[in-house]
Amino acid sequence: MAMVDPLAQRLSLNTLPLHLFEVFLAYTLYQFIYLSVSPLLSGYFFPKSYGQQSRTTKIKWDIHVVSLLQSLIICGLASWVILWDIERSRMDWEQRIWGYTGAGALVQAFSMGYFLWDLGISAYYVKMMGIGDLVHAVSALLVVTLGFRPFGNYYGMSFVLYELSTPFLNIHWFCDKLGLTGSRLQLYNGIVLILMFFGCRNVWGTYSSALIYHDLYAAYKAGRVQAPRNYHAKPFNIVATSDRVRNNPEQQIMAFAGWRTVPSWLAVTYLLSNTILWCLNLYWFGLMVQAVTKRFKPEDRERKEIEGSRRQGTGPVEKAKAA
Repeated sequence: MAMVDPLAQRLSLNTLPLHLFEVFLAYTLYQFIYLSVSPLLSGYFFPKSYGQQSRTTKIKWDIHVVSLLQSLIICGLASWVILWDIERSRMDWEQRIWGYTGAGALVQAFSMGYFLWDLGISAYYVKMMGIGDLVHAVSALLVVTLGFRPFGNYYGMSFVLYELSTPFLNIHWFCDKLGLTGSRLQLYNGIVLILMFFGCRNVWGTYSSALIYHDLYAAYKAGRVQAPRNYHAKPFNIVATSDRVRNNPEQQIMAFAGWRTVPSWLAVTYLLSNTILWCLNLYWFGLMVQAVTKRFKPEDRERKEIEGSRRQGTGPVEKAKAA
């Protein structure tokens, strides 16, 4: 950690060295799932659905496996912190902006590990994944990285709960690849998916965004939002501070707050990244509703039945030719 301290202090990522191992652990875990676990287990349990797919589809399959497992892990951790972290529940607006708790930073570290992985995948396969996924990865990684100043850790838990809809999104995708398109399973999952996505990302996300905008405005009114030339991070030794925190748990929340100011560039960057994510969620919600509903339109089902009959040789034209 001593090797990372100078760079972390230079970038004002004051709590990152305390959680760097967790970031590395998360990134390694998701890369291992992508390269080894998903191909092995998918090929074993779904030899036809997975084994006979094209290389592109296999890559997307493995990405969806990582996304599914990641969403379960991170939502479980975030829910535990929101429900049981007493320090977090008692925070005022200053603590919500500059406060730090080890449990919250743990969730943030796992999020950073995943978005590092996601950024690499989105950049490498940008033609296949699309520019939207790349923009999302960059914005999300930027937001979670800024949290290690610390900044906005309180709201990091709220934004992590966006992922509550992700398991259902992945199940919807897997239904298509497993020959369950238009099935009851996909129908019920699609209903839950739309409700969860709208509730978590559009309703809860809008509410959480409004709260952090409100707290940043309070910081601005209090004179805590400053131009870069007036901003000077308070120097301190990260290791010594972490020792003091461990010995005095009550001092933990604001132990890394420094001068408790928000550079104008930080406020603009954070709000812009968060707004981009919010707009992407609205856009994706519209695409999701279209994707789910089109699989259950009567004309689509009838067309699929006709195509299936033709492949099996049981359609009216095929029967006439056989006669």
